[in-house]
Amino acid sequence: MKKRRLKKPVKRLLVVLLILIGFLLIYNAELGKVNNSDEVITFEVNDGSTYNSISSDLKEKNLIKSELFYKLYIKLHKPSNLKKGIYELSSNMSVKQIVNTLEGNVKTNSVSITFKEGITFVDIAQLIEDNIGIEKEKVIEKGNDTEYLNTLIDEYWFLTDEIKNEEIYYPLEGYLFPDTYQIDKDSSIQDIFKLMLDNMDNKLSDYKSKLKEKNIHDIITMASIVEKEASNSDDRAGVAGVFYNRLDSGMSLGSDVTTYYGLKLDLTARDLTYDDLNSSNGYNTRNSNMAGKLPVGPICIPGIESIEAAINPTNHNYYYFVADKNGKTYFSKNSTEHTKIVSKLKSEGLWYEY
Repeated sequence: MKKRRLKKPVKRLLVVLLILIGFLLIYNAELGKVNNSDEVITFEVNDGSTYNSISSDLKEKNLIKSELFYKLYIKLHKPSNLKKGIYELSSNMSVKQIVNTLEGNVKTNSVSITFKEGITFVDIAQLIEDNIGIEKEKVIEKGNDTEYLNTLIDEYWFLTDEIKNEEIYYPLEGYLFPDTYQIDKDSSIQDIFKLMLDNMDNKLSDYKSKLKEKNIHDIITMASIVEKEASNSDDRAGVAGVFYNRLDSGMSLGSDVTTYYGLKLDLTARDLTYDDLNSSNGYNTRNSNMAGKLPVGPICIPGIESIEAAINPTNHNYYYFVADKNGKTYFSKNSTEHTKIVSKLKSEGLWYEY
């Protein structure tokens, strides 16, 4: 009996089917989890990012097996709603799970919290209470726990024993990086602090060599003042230069924002009195006893622009500055010039008020 031979069209079809099946097997395998580790990996999505543009970062953090197959998945499924923020991912998540998390389709017990530049540790504690339900007082208490602080100092290169100075109100002030975070509602205070400190570690990594040559605590303290004084300025590095010039000359910084912080007052609370300006604490740089000195610690959480300005200030010979309500900065060499500029801005309706 003769064997039946498959016709060529049938053979071609079988070959195509085999190739297709093989491709699907590879495709599914490449979209699977990288490994079985459940270690949490923080992943940042910046403004303007797309699912395709973050592929290299996902691969670098070992969250996906293949950029090629990841991009093919994106092309086929066309996910949307990629939002800026800090996400908690892991290598045991498939591409589908990762994309669903970034797309906001996963029904998790998490909440998005934005900690803005310039807010204080107390503000952070309040936001945690409002969004997570942990009492503000407990957050503050944990942030002042010496034993806990010692573990953080051991873990993070940018935290030093200086944060344990008894004059400092809140040891972690200035070190919890401002950003938008996706935080599980079951998170502990330590979990939230770790997320923010890890982000600070990541942001400071590009400046690590420079910072190790300087006093890091002083840099973050200066950055916090620049953040408060120059957030409305078009020249933060120039403002930082003014403050450094005043320090080098043995002058007081003369910064009202440090006075407000020392008094634990919000900037919008009221005008400062004579007694306020002369109040004695480790923060008030209007007090003559603080001539040539920085505050004992940061007065808010600075953003990366203010940190950069504190690390690389502009070298000039100005000792005063003021910014108008449009953000334009005016520098002057002495108090007479400064007073004239302020008067001119007020007369032109350009004076900035909090």
